Amino acid sequence: MPNTRLSVVVTRRLPDVVETRLKELFDVTLRDEDTPLTREELSEAMRSADVLVPTITDDIDASMMAQAGPRLKLIANYGAGVDHIDVQSARQRGILVSNTPGVVTEDTADMVMALMLAVTRKIPQGLAEMQADAWHGWSPLGHPGTRIGGKRLGILGMGRIGQAVARRASAFGMQVHYHNRRRLRPEVEEALEASYWESLDQMVARMDVISINCPHTPSTFHLMNARRLKLMKPSAVIINTSRGEVIDENALTRGLRAGEIAGAGLDVFERGHHINPRLRELPNVVLLPHMGSATLEGRVEMGEKVILNIKTFADGHRPPDQVLPGML
Repeated sequence: MPNTRLSVVVTRRLPDVVETRLKELFDVTLRDEDTPLTREELSEAMRSADVLVPTITDDIDASMMAQAGPRLKLIANYGAGVDHIDVQSARQRGILVSNTPGVVTEDTADMVMALMLAVTRKIPQGLAEMQADAWHGWSPLGHPGTRIGGKRLGILGMGRIGQAVARRASAFGMQVHYHNRRRLRPEVEEALEASYWESLDQMVARMDVISINCPHTPSTFHLMNARRLKLMKPSAVIINTSRGEVIDENALTRGLRAGEIAGAGLDVFERGHHINPRLRELPNVVLLPHMGSATLEGRVEMGEKVILNIKTFADGHRPPDQVLPGML
């Protein structure tokens, strides 16, 4: 669509600098409130726009895709994960889908380490004691945690984020292990000092920390199921900054309550923001509201990628970050 000022609908509030640049380049409809669109509003946006800029809170399934108007030719997702978009249905209707890969890598890897330290060093318990003015001075037995140096880290999913986690873990003196769909090239494996496990079961049973860094796909749904969670050592902890659906949350809650798993650090949840209330009650769990990529720099960079994808499309070319079915 060269030389055409595209109609673009943005479904959530974005950083001011991103919204301003979008307004300069395109005919943009922005949101005043930072709340998700209803399905009716989302459907109307898909009927009226040339380009839709959704986020993870927008469920664009096959039935929603069927309501898209003939104008809609690009869904420029604000975020790397696209499991909330039926990419196959989009392709069948001639609608391109793009995302923002690579932007959140370092920020999410930082959050993995933050959660790991928070759980193993019992930082929330110490913080709660201080905020309640209940600290009565240092004690040899006061909130003893465990060190992560020398411990075995098992990374489930060794893409960009998994590798960034591996580099950080090595700096902390951890032994890095991983399971992945495909084994890394020998030179990459050597640089990361990472040991590959073809069997996820065997890896899980031997690790001190498990970090979930794989996308949510039909094959990874409940990959950490009840049986596999029971393989974990009672002293082990699990960290998830990827997608909540990869872990059977009910089974995880049972394991934590029974003392079969030492702790968990979770930034994502199986049912979005609807969290198992029993999970909230556990002292050995650190819960965060999907903050893994939440840095101002990262949010702006995501917006810049969205703009680049739309601009490239407007110039008559395929978006550089186009997503095809089965890619992720």
